Amino acid sequence: MSDPHPLSSSTNGDRFRKQAIAGDLEAPVEHARQLAEKLGLEPYPVNYWIVDYDEMNELIAYGGFQTRYPHWRWGMTYDKQRKQGQYGGGKAFEIVNNDNPSHAFLQESNTVADQKAVITHVEAHADFFGNNDWFGLFTGGRADDSVDAAAMLERHARTIEEYMADPEIDRAEVEKWIDHTLTLEDNIDQHQVFSRRRESEDAPTGLDDDLGEKLDELGISAEVRGEVFDEEWIERIEGDEEAPSFPAEPERDLLAFVREHGKRYDEDAGKAVEMAEWQRDVLDMMRAEAYYFAAQKMTKIMNEGWAAYWESLMMTGEAFAGDDEFVDYADHMAKVLGSGGLNPYSLGKQLWEYVENTANRREVIEALLRVEGVSWRNLTDVVDFDDVRDRLEPPEALASISGDSLEDLAELPETWIDGEALDAARAGEIDVEAYPWKLLTYEGLARRHYSLVEPQFRGFLAEVSQDELERIGRYLFDDARYGSVEEALADLDYAAGWNRMYDVRESHNDVTFVDEFLTSEFVAENDYFAYEYSEASGGFHVSSTDAADVKKKLLLQFTNFGKPTIAVYDGNYGNANELLLGHQYNGVGLDMDAAGETLKRLFELWGRPVNLLTIATEVDDHDVEVARRRNREPDREERGKRLRYDGEELTVEDAPWEDVSHLAADDVDYDTKPEEWLA
Repeated sequence: MSDPHPLSSSTNGDRFRKQAIAGDLEAPVEHARQLAEKLGLEPYPVNYWIVDYDEMNELIAYGGFQTRYPHWRWGMTYDKQRKQGQYGGGKAFEIVNNDNPSHAFLQESNTVADQKAVITHVEAHADFFGNNDWFGLFTGGRADDSVDAAAMLERHARTIEEYMADPEIDRAEVEKWIDHTLTLEDNIDQHQVFSRRRESEDAPTGLDDDLGEKLDELGISAEVRGEVFDEEWIERIEGDEEAPSFPAEPERDLLAFVREHGKRYDEDAGKAVEMAEWQRDVLDMMRAEAYYFAAQKMTKIMNEGWAAYWESLMMTGEAFAGDDEFVDYADHMAKVLGSGGLNPYSLGKQLWEYVENTANRREVIEALLRVEGVSWRNLTDVVDFDDVRDRLEPPEALASISGDSLEDLAELPETWIDGEALDAARAGEIDVEAYPWKLLTYEGLARRHYSLVEPQFRGFLAEVSQDELERIGRYLFDDARYGSVEEALADLDYAAGWNRMYDVRESHNDVTFVDEFLTSEFVAENDYFAYEYSEASGGFHVSSTDAADVKKKLLLQFTNFGKPTIAVYDGNYGNANELLLGHQYNGVGLDMDAAGETLKRLFELWGRPVNLLTIATEVDDHDVEVARRRNREPDREERGKRLRYDGEELTVEDAPWEDVSHLAADDVDYDTKPEEWLA
């Protein structure tokens, strides 16, 4: 614990105050790490820093880091965050970055309960950073020790500052070039391992320069040109032969493509020229940063839900919040989980609890189906679920650990008890009342916190459907049989739910997570529904409570960070060195104004005309009026569109369906709006 590296000027009084707060939190930090590891978490090392209100806003503006390159976007974000804190009622409790070691910043105005909550929250984030495969794509391997994002971002900041200070480079041009590049920061291939270079082997040579310009550069006279490049050769080149194009397959890493094949438009020369070294360097840096932050964008629901789950278990289940801090903590968690809109903390935590509960339920059901006389057909008739739940309750010695119950604890299975810690507790070396978890193993903690007996989940076991029973029963290996329910439950793996959570944490991202675990049962249990805009009524309405519809809305929001998926289809469109992009249409149409502005930015990075094919749905005004009178939605017509910007004029024209049919997705909801889908 320490006060931070200077983010802004601070007085000695500020420094001493922060050091005092840090000193008070040294013990909670140490114990939070020990508890996290007992629970099976494997977090990166974490450095904690105490910051004031303004410093916290600066860090949030900088994406969790203390140093970033000079740019107006940071000031805009800072001002927005500051106003949100002052007028919007929002409060930033902490911020932690994905790095090894991680750095977490705690706001000095937090209560002790808040500080403890964010420390436990941070430990879970640091575990997720170090063990989720999608974060490993940036370094080339899971939990790679080479993660040093702070150093990378500082190098980038220093390099860009040097370019801006260079008397031969216009500072405004550097900032403008960054603006152009940031327009494409989500147009990367985040599903691939990051590499500094993505050169296209199939790119034709000589496409970047006009043939006449190349001949001028070579000093070839008109007489020689006439002899070598005769009319027959020119006609063949300009004939019906297929124009060379690249890439061979659509390229989603648009930033890499323009870095390798783009030029810049020189207004004075009126043509495309090679990029300056600093321009390609900026592209490289912005692309690296886009890949670094991609994993955080891809796992927002998982990551925040993971941290909220373990924070709640540590703060309440293991009384990390003291008796005098519990009310403050309850208020803290209520604010976090109760914020409006699509709340990643709430949805993520609910989904993780569902993963745990379903794994634990399956473990119990498999055990019960191995009891003599029990099958998937009669289980609900012959098994008393109330009796099963009572048997799943943890033993009293495990549920209420105290200094007076140590001998009772010693009678429990040795796989649940940390023998060395128990001996230390007997010797008075461990404060059992404050840290009961120190006496338990991972398995013991899993037994102590078994989810199916938690008050909010007590009905979950009995809610198993007949279809689920049949699925389990039909594929159950008949490798063990029990004479009674009691005997079957004695062999239960009480850590099955946590083990399943750790497996899921390792390999999934938000799209796959929601796709697999947002089931009909989950939607019904948590009262989720989808809503959409109605052309007929001119307002929003609940459209469905069906899990497939709710899932579809969510997946559209999470796919490609909720942004349109754009790929390069041709770097030599029309055999004229123009760039052709395709919008992979999923039922949500492009904002055509925003798309046009993006093409203008992209033109500066390509240096030549740029094109974008997409699909738009159009509704006739007369059809809307008729639909309103009949209280139904009007019919929509899909049409291909091609946007083109040539450096001077933006045009939008109809495109033949055969030119865009490959961009259309199957089974999409055409009424989906790209924001605020869920309540």
